Amino acid sequence: MDLKMAAKQVKAGEVSPLYLCHGTEKYRMKEFVSLLETELIAEDQRSFAVANYDLAETPIELVVEEAETAPFLSERKLIVVRDSSLFTAGKESAKVEHRIEKLLEYLANPADYSVLVFLAYAEKLDERKKLVKAFKASAAVISFAPMGESELSGWVTKQFGRSSVSIGPEAAALLLKRAGTSLAGLSGEIEKLSLFAGKGGTVGTDDVEKLVAIGTEQSVFVLVEHIANLKLQQALDVFYDLLKQREEPIKIVSLIARQFRIILQVKEMSGQNYSQQQMAGQLGLHPYAVKIASEQARRFETVRLRHILSSIAKLDHQIKTGAVDKVFGLEMFLLRLGA
Repeated sequence: MDLKMAAKQVKAGEVSPLYLCHGTEKYRMKEFVSLLETELIAEDQRSFAVANYDLAETPIELVVEEAETAPFLSERKLIVVRDSSLFTAGKESAKVEHRIEKLLEYLANPADYSVLVFLAYAEKLDERKKLVKAFKASAAVISFAPMGESELSGWVTKQFGRSSVSIGPEAAALLLKRAGTSLAGLSGEIEKLSLFAGKGGTVGTDDVEKLVAIGTEQSVFVLVEHIANLKLQQALDVFYDLLKQREEPIKIVSLIARQFRIILQVKEMSGQNYSQQQMAGQLGLHPYAVKIASEQARRFETVRLRHILSSIAKLDHQIKTGAVDKVFGLEMFLLRLGA
């Protein structure tokens, strides 16, 4: 089931007795669970009408028993269960044995006063498992995959809108470049910018530059972007800023190598007509990160990318063996790169 459709149904009062949420976007899962709480349970009843379990510690039969027990002082109860391996290909915990048949029996005849939500933090479900097949046939199964570029930009705009604050496309793009694609991290930055702009205000690129600090990984994105655009001085400025933040040069080398490796992989896969979504899945990256890498890849020839990676590997070895000073070595590498 599509997340938007599931949320729409919940708001309309059409709630499934069982949900299976899977994917890597934990923040959106948390938002969906919060929506269920808001729509189903009165605020003063949540302390006793909302239960949380972790299947790494609790047998599934106890969760089923909870679901079958009538709620106390409320019409319905919400049971949120973090799954360890029942629905995925992960190794099952040796600490806890689960009687899966109990859940299958409950699935066939769920209680009308309980809403049972399973959270599986994995990109894919194990389609071979009987339990997964049963849930797909009888329950609401929702995928929480990373958002694409346009969807992510829309989410950012919508989050600002909740505080009656607007943000333009350029400022939104800059926010993503500086803060990254973690929804939890973005949410915090959006809250800060919204408070700064005030109700009815507008967030511009200057505001983002002043208020949103760049993390190490995002700084490397920007550094490589400057190199791709032949802006050597700006690339060095980013490097010096990282040193001021006491970032280890060897870590910076590793992140630069990682980014150039991604750029090379994206360039090669683009030549094989992979879509950005397919590349994101193959490389285990957020689609927005693939978009940035695709833009950077257009500015490099494949031969040069291979040469850069070879040079980084050589620099890494020289630093680790003490053949070159780590700061000086990295500085010289950047100067040669931008020459």
